[in-house]
Amino acid sequence: MEKKTDSESDLCSTSESLASSVTTICDTLSMDTFDLKKYRDLWWCQGNLHPKAEWEKAKLPYVLAENVTIDKYEERTDRFNVHGFWEWSAKLEKNGIFLGDVTIYELPTLAHEACICAFSKLFVKQCAPVDNTDAEIYGVAATRTRAKNFGKEADGSFRPKKSAVDLPNGSDGLTRSWPNIVLEVATSESISHVKDKARNYWLHGNRVHDVIIVKLYYDDNKNQRRMRAMHYCVSGPSVQQKLKPKNKFEFGIHDANGKPLNYDEGTCVIKIPLDCLYHDVEPPIQVPRSTLPDPIILDFFYVRRAILNTHNL
Repeated sequence: MEKKTDSESDLCSTSESLASSVTTICDTLSMDTFDLKKYRDLWWCQGNLHPKAEWEKAKLPYVLAENVTIDKYEERTDRFNVHGFWEWSAKLEKNGIFLGDVTIYELPTLAHEACICAFSKLFVKQCAPVDNTDAEIYGVAATRTRAKNFGKEADGSFRPKKSAVDLPNGSDGLTRSWPNIVLEVATSESISHVKDKARNYWLHGNRVHDVIIVKLYYDDNKNQRRMRAMHYCVSGPSVQQKLKPKNKFEFGIHDANGKPLNYDEGTCVIKIPLDCLYHDVEPPIQVPRSTLPDPIILDFFYVRRAILNTHNL
């Protein structure tokens, strides 16, 4: 057998050492991944957003639980008060029961919550003149909804008193009426996913009449300086019109090109006609045209201010 030279022996030793290092690194990565999954599973199992889960580093969408029923999904969201962050979608049927995945598209952030609160406050204030009347507008927040093989919750939703719908077309999979106005706020959630949700879930089959999307973009310091709003409405003579935003605008500190945005109150607004807000109401409820402005005007100057002030910018 030919004897190896000193150079060849050194090379083999180096290769063995590198192989050993790679194995150690792989083992470490596997352990890190295992630990992350263990801590991230706590959100599903215990409702615990554990600091060691490092959710800020998670790649979204993230499948939190697999092969669960929609009843289990709803039970967990209620028990842990998780609304607007988890979504359920069926992927297989077993013994007549649909099993699906619970997926995270959005994570709780200060800007996300500040935007929802500011918008809701603005909307409720505009509708305050009809409080305690038959035409009162109710905020039903992140009420869970069911539709064929899907379970979702809006970030905010609003409607007047409405009659039950035909079984099984209700927002609960039974007869409960759907909200007329839905708000979706996306920070970590992609704009393509939130648009798809608006078009193919909320607006599908005229479940919801108007959907407002707010997309908050991160800058390098994890602040939201670019903000974008889109308003979808089912009122329109063609399907194509319903799939396109009725109105869209940038309302942050700068636009997509980095150009500074300076504007006053009344510049960046979404208008909700009363016929949209009171869609599908029945007598004795009457559209309060003499009490509320038509349209309801939502000024995003104030939404931006709330988001920026909560970040102390």
